[in-house]
Amino acid sequence: MKSLLMNATSGNKNPRQLERSIRQSTDRPMKFRRGIVAISLVGIAAMGVVSLLQTGLVRHLPDPPTKKPDFDSDKVNTSREAYSYGMPDAPLTIAAHAVTLAIAAAGPADRYRDRPWLPLLAALVALPQAAVAGRYLFHQMPKVDKAWCPWCVVDALTHFATVALTVPEALKAGRSLMPKGAI
Repeated sequence: MKSLLMNATSGNKNPRQLERSIRQSTDRPMKFRRGIVAISLVGIAAMGVVSLLQTGLVRHLPDPPTKKPDFDSDKVNTSREAYSYGMPDAPLTIAAHAVTLAIAAAGPADRYRDRPWLPLLAALVALPQAAVAGRYLFHQMPKVDKAWCPWCVVDALTHFATVALTVPEALKAGRSLMPKGAI
């Protein structure tokens, strides 16, 4: 399984070559991938806090002490919608961030040339996550819950940022699939 995954994501590179390519590259796509890793970890942290509430490990989440907007993390994260997936939604969001992080970390720095499916998959995974985050941010919290969750706002912003960082490499990958002279 390990060698199959290595070959699929990194081709003929050995682990040492892969490590050097990932860690030492100063290319813009690799910098964006590092950004996706960092942003995904922020999203995981925010949803980790929410998971504590949703699974009963804590009874209350702190909110910013403001009158407007109306922050009420407990209300938002214990709503019917938050449990409508057959489980709390925060652990599912953590899993989505973990998948995004793994795809961002996969393959050498120039993967868009030899493994264009990886950047395309990264965008394909990031886009629906951002759409769901947008629905929560622009509809569920303001219109249905009539309350805001700062942890969820941070999470939604991480999804939007991930899309922004994923698209440039996906476009490069798409161009690499085009026949010469087609662009």
